[in-house]
Amino acid sequence: MDSENTTSTGSKKMLWAGWIASAIPVAMLILSGVMKLLKPEPVVEGFEHLGWPASLALALGIVELVSTALYVVPRTAVLGAILLTGYLGGAIATHVRIGEGFIGPAAFGVLVWLGLYLRDARIREILPLR
Repeated sequence: MDSENTTSTGSKKMLWAGWIASAIPVAMLILSGVMKLLKPEPVVEGFEHLGWPASLALALGIVELVSTALYVVPRTAVLGAILLTGYLGGAIATHVRIGEGFIGPAAFGVLVWLGLYLRDARIREILPLR
């Protein structure tokens, strides 16, 4: 962890809370990305249900996993959060387009930024909560 960016203006509790908040979407995104690479039948059916060709699963899985990896590494976490925001925005748009709920991807997006906010002082400097 890059302690100079995380603990200089925050507590260890805040840092740990940030990593815990980050772990939830990270775990789900890794699982989702790996499933897209493996393409079991439920994933193929899910793509069909959402109106996407199953042939896109590999590319989307790679994008999901690379973005998540960038988010986990402190030096590239902001880039990863931006990429994950775009990725999850696409998931939200897909669910809205077919008339399904989109709370899951939206909640993960909030957790991605909440986790980063709590673990990175640079983000707290840019977006101070008053």
